[in-house]
Order: sequence, then structure tokens, then C-alpha cells
Amino acid sequence: MRLALETATDRASVALGASAMGVFECELMGARRHAAALLPMVDDLLRQAGATLDDVTALVLSDGPGSFTGLRVGASVAKALVQARGLPLWTAPSLMVRAAGVAGPGATVLAVADALRGELYAAVYRFDGHEVCTLFAPSVCRPEALAGSGPRPDLLVGEAPEPAVGMLERWAGSALIRPPAGAPHARTLLSLVDRPGGAMRVETVHRWEPAYGRPAEAQALWETAHGRPLPHSVGSPS
Repeated sequence: MRLALETATDRASVALGASAMGVFECELMGARRHAAALLPMVDDLLRQAGATLDDVTALVLSDGPGSFTGLRVGASVAKALVQARGLPLWTAPSLMVRAAGVAGPGATVLAVADALRGELYAAVYRFDGHEVCTLFAPSVCRPEALAGSGPRPDLLVGEAPEPAVGMLERWAGSALIRPPAGAPHARTLLSLVDRPGGAMRVETVHRWEPAYGRPAEAQALWETAHGRPLPHSVGSPS
């Protein structure tokens, strides 16, 4: 069985199974609860399934962009399990997980999340049969630039400030699918492992870091105040 961890947002989820069908899953709301709750969630899920860590054959993790703290918590737990148990690790962008959770066959989906500072994390995916095609890789965008470029998607999914939501909905001609349906879910991560263009195997786990999308807000504020980047800064500056 595969164990999936989704910690990119304030809605953490853990799933256990061989695919998106017939899985055990549990969720927890509250970004500040991830660090204390993630391992107990895994233990509870294993008990529900009548399984142990010996039954887990692989880990699947949401790879951002998203909450800096949430992604760090998920990455730390995943790396610890990989080192302790010798398990393979697969990752998929959190925006792809959102899109895959709502997409029908042949659908083009624009997935968004709030990147703060008036910007959005955004990516566009098309789901052709079993294959996932990345049409626009996860990036940081201004809402007005996003709404004025590229073909209109069939579906909008995610979360964003209300002015941006209105702009995107008018452009796309469809309503934003918001959480909980529009959140990334661990059960969807499981289904992306075997799909071409979906989750990717991490070969050198000890060197891998989540795709934060941009620095943590505290780091950005420090760098703005001091006019220079922090040494060994984490994240992709905008």
C-alpha cells in the first residue's frame, strides 16, 4: 500500500491505499496543527486499515506550491520515513492535485491558490484519458495577467481573494470550485502515481526540497527591510 501526505494548505490529509479507489483517508483543519498532528494521523489511519508501516510500500507527497510551514512539515515526515524504512518517494504539485480532484476526461483545468501580496500560484492541466498534460507549469502570477492570457479553461479550482475570483470567473465563464471539493486531497495523490505526466519519483531524497513557490513571508519581509537576500534562502523570489 502507498501512504500519501497532503500538507500544502491549512487542510492536511493522509491517505492509505493502492489507488484513489478503496482508500482510507483522514483530514485535519488548521495550518498550525500540522506539526503536532501529522504523525498521529498516520498512526490512526494505519489502525483503521488494520495495517502497520511494514505494509507501506511507497510514500506520495504534495510538492507545493503552498504553505511554507505545511510543506516543511510534510517533507520532514516523508524524509524521515524514507530514511528509516527505505521507501521510494513520489511527489506531485499541489495545484495538479487540486486539478485532478475535479477534472473529467478531456478537461482543461486552471488551478489557483493565494500567493499573498496580490498574486496567485497558478497552473493549467489537461487530463487526456490516463495522461496528465501540463499546459502551464506552477508559477506566481498577477490575476489580471492570468485572466488575459491563454485559452479559457473548462474548470477553475482552488482558492483566491474575492477580487481575483471575480476576475477569473468572468474570464473563464465558470464558477471557481472552492474547498473542500477544490482543496488538494491525499487520496487524489495516490491516483497520480501511475499516470503519465502525474507524480514523479524523487531519486535523491536527501537533496530534495519542496517547491515552495516563493520565500516564506517572514523571509520576504526581512529581505525587503534589509535590501538583500538571506544566505541560503529557501524559495523562489518573485
